[in-house]
Amino acid sequence: MKTITTLFRILILLAILAPSHLRSQETTSPEPQSAVTSWLTGDYLLGDWGGARKNLSDRGVDLEFFYLGSLPRNLQGGIKTGGDYQGALLMTLDLRSEELAGYHGGNFHVGGLWLHGRDHFSDEHIGDLNKVSLVDFPNAFRLWEIWYSQKLFSDKVTIKLGEMSVDRDFLVPEYYNSIGSITFLNQTFFYPTLAFNIYDIPGFPAGKHSLPSTPYGSLGMLLRVDPTEKFYAQAAVYDGNPDQSSHGTDFTLSRDEGALAYFETGYRWNAPSNTAGLPGSVKAGAYYHTDGFFDAYQGASYLIANAVGAPATFPRERSGNYGGYLLAEQYLWLEQDKMDPAMQGVVSFFRVAAAPKDRNLAQFGIDGGLVFKGLIPTRDWDTLSFGASYLEISDDISRAVRDANTTFQTGFKLPDYEGVIEISYKAQLTAWWTVQPSIQWVLHPGGRTDLPRQPRDAVAFVIQSTLRF
Repeated sequence: MKTITTLFRILILLAILAPSHLRSQETTSPEPQSAVTSWLTGDYLLGDWGGARKNLSDRGVDLEFFYLGSLPRNLQGGIKTGGDYQGALLMTLDLRSEELAGYHGGNFHVGGLWLHGRDHFSDEHIGDLNKVSLVDFPNAFRLWEIWYSQKLFSDKVTIKLGEMSVDRDFLVPEYYNSIGSITFLNQTFFYPTLAFNIYDIPGFPAGKHSLPSTPYGSLGMLLRVDPTEKFYAQAAVYDGNPDQSSHGTDFTLSRDEGALAYFETGYRWNAPSNTAGLPGSVKAGAYYHTDGFFDAYQGASYLIANAVGAPATFPRERSGNYGGYLLAEQYLWLEQDKMDPAMQGVVSFFRVAAAPKDRNLAQFGIDGGLVFKGLIPTRDWDTLSFGASYLEISDDISRAVRDANTTFQTGFKLPDYEGVIEISYKAQLTAWWTVQPSIQWVLHPGGRTDLPRQPRDAVAFVIQSTLRF
């Protein structure tokens, strides 16, 4: 407990002592800014490139370079203690048709990533499904996305086509978390772990399906309709097995891989700055994958039989896989009003997802929390975040382990759930630089499905820094 207490003190000291380069509009001096102040309050570490960046943007060309450096460390429990360094450089290019070609609503987007450092941190140190680090992926220099979108009918209809990541369009939070404004470092708060059910279950026979989520993308097409400012509906279809190589440029389509379809509708209230009331939103959606998926009970029985050297019956396949979700967000309090660019206040969020137990690793997931924006005076852009997640393992997998314990006297603990509690504080040191420590409690890492090891509850400390170039 002494270690945990010390880490809490680090969080508090960072919150209080971090230099306050960013001030609210009310406290900004009307006097001309010095070169150093302009640099610190500017949007980019490398500035405006002598005016070149603005000139490019005025002509319809936007370039972004965003770096994440992460130091995850397992303090106790899990598989083994220790830490590593992991980094990711995100690079994007957007070309807007309005300025470049004289017609409205078109946008061409290309994104790439360089993932480096020591990969597989959670696999080696904790054994969790949710992953404590946002950049815990295999090292690669790869294409991320390449697509074209077009707005039609007074911007009420959007068509998007190309190599896309599903987490950039579906289940996207409005207020509490995003790539551009990271408030949690555990991956499940970025995109729910239950959505990754369409990956192969470890130890089961291999299939040909996975999820096109960051840093992976797959060929697809999206249609979105915004009949009003408050309401939208969208649907998309993706190749069912994205390229997970180190380059990400294999665009081959195969009937054997099936297709992944996503559907979502959402409603926002009090979003415009000229309306009264606290803003919020709700999104409901579902997905369906057309490929075959191995039966959860038979697959787990097959895995255990192989592990103990007993005769194993190959599991049967079930046709298709699916799940549904709901995401709700609500501002509970605003310090000023919706004209405040920092939107200081308190945001709550709640998310729930479910999938059938007979073909999935997880059957139910729920998470929620609170995000405090600008809690400390003069620290308008800082965030203090509390989140909790519960991921329930399939009852059919638990039943297979129970039966195996009876048959083979293996003595495995029954798979049940993986839980996460995270507390993090993001300090906005300059407009382009953040430092964010995070404490995470991981309960039942892997949901007790890692049968030979069954790692213990873990406490992880992660510190991440971001730079916008």
